[in-house]
Amino acid sequence: MGRYDNLHLIQQLDPEKDCVRIYELTTCYDFPWDHTRALEVALYRTYCIPSISKLLDETGEFAHHAQKRYDDTAIIVAEMSAFGYDSERGRTAQRRMNRIHKQYAISNDDYLYVLSTFIYEPIRWNARFGWRPMCEKEKLAAYYCWREIGRRMNIKDIPPTFEAFEQFKNDYEREHFRYAESNRHIGEATRDLFLSWFPLPVFMRELLKPAIYALLDDAMLDAFGFPHPPNWLRATLAATLKTRAFALRFFPPRKRPFLYVRDVKHRSYPNGYTIAQVGPASMLAMLNGTADHQQQL
Repeated sequence: MGRYDNLHLIQQLDPEKDCVRIYELTTCYDFPWDHTRALEVALYRTYCIPSISKLLDETGEFAHHAQKRYDDTAIIVAEMSAFGYDSERGRTAQRRMNRIHKQYAISNDDYLYVLSTFIYEPIRWNARFGWRPMCEKEKLAAYYCWREIGRRMNIKDIPPTFEAFEQFKNDYEREHFRYAESNRHIGEATRDLFLSWFPLPVFMRELLKPAIYALLDDAMLDAFGFPHPPNWLRATLAATLKTRAFALRFFPPRKRPFLYVRDVKHRSYPNGYTIAQVGPASMLAMLNGTADHQQQL
C-alpha cells in the first residue's frame, strides 16, 4: 500500500456524490492530526465575531466548563465526520446539535460563518502544513459535506459554489472582525484550556502563551486584544510544522481510520459518553427530559 493510494482513490470519485467517502479518506486516514488542529483554529476564529463571543460569554460555559465545551463540540463534529451525516450516529449527533442551538438566538449569517470555517480553515492549514496538498476534489468534497450538514441545520442561503462560500467567509471577516471584551474572555479561556493539556507548572504555561499566538493571524490577535508574537517565533513554529510534514511523506500509510470518538480519551468523559450527555451543563436536565434514547458509545 503506497503513501498516495488514498489520493489515487479520491481522484476516481465524484466530489459531490462521494463527498462523505472522500472526506473520510482525507480526515481519518491522510490528515487526522492536521484536521483536528485546523478545526481548533477554525473554532478559535469564530470567537473573533463579537455577536458569537458575546453569546458564548453570557452562557458561562467557557468560564466554568471549558473542557466540556471543547469535548462536546469535538464529539459532535467527529460523529458526523467519521460516520457520515446519513449514518445513525451522524443523524443522532446532528439532532443533538440542532436541539442545543435552538435554545439560543443565533443569526443565520453567524451560522453561515461558523459553517464556512469548518470548510476553509482545514484547507488553509493543509496548504501551509500538510504532508501533501489537498487535491481539488478533496476541497470540493469538504464543501459539499458541510453544505449538506448546514441544510440539515436549517441554515438558509448557503452560497451555491465553493468559491462563493469562500468569498462570503472572507467578506464576513473583513466586516465583523473587531475587538470586544467578550472576544477576549472567550479567547483567553480557550487559550488557557489548550495550555492546561500540558503537564507543566503555571509559570511554564505562561511562557507558552506566545506559541499559541504564533498560530493566529494578525486579524485574530487584534480581535482578541492579544499581543503579536515576534517574527522569529512564528517562523520557528512554521518551520517545525513543515519539517513534520516533510517527514510524514516517508511514513507508512495509515491502515485503519483514526476516529476521534474512539482513539482519543475525552477528558470530560473518561468512562465513555452518550450523546445525551453532550451539551451545556445548564441545559442538560431540560434537554434530557425528552432526549433520544442512545446506547453507551
